[in-house]
Amino acid sequence: MFEYKMAILVRTDLKMSKGKIAVQVAHAAVSASEEARKKNPDWWRKWMDEGQKKVVVKVKSLDELKRYEYQAVRNKIPHSLIIDRGLTEVPPGTVTALAIGPAPESLVDTITGGLPLL
Repeated sequence: MFEYKMAILVRTDLKMSKGKIAVQVAHAAVSASEEARKKNPDWWRKWMDEGQKKVVVKVKSLDELKRYEYQAVRNKIPHSLIIDRGLTEVPPGTVTALAIGPAPESLVDTITGGLPLL
């Protein structure tokens, strides 16, 4: 049973390739993990010890992604918004993904629990 997790939200409106999505998810996971390690080390340590549970879900637009980011900020959950450098598939400055957590699973689920898996 897991008590902590991270949710990674990916924009589907960008029509990124599978490889590009994988890289954006990796960027989000690493960045949010570092954020948690610095600002909430207890949550980070417990998440690490449990095996680093992650789920990847989809959102339809930048506006939708930003609404979830706002909820993470409001609930003081570690998170990381990924802004692409534009070297491959999307223009520079494109927001591609958002990681929320690691944090208690119940807290992450109150924000992202209704989103479909990617």
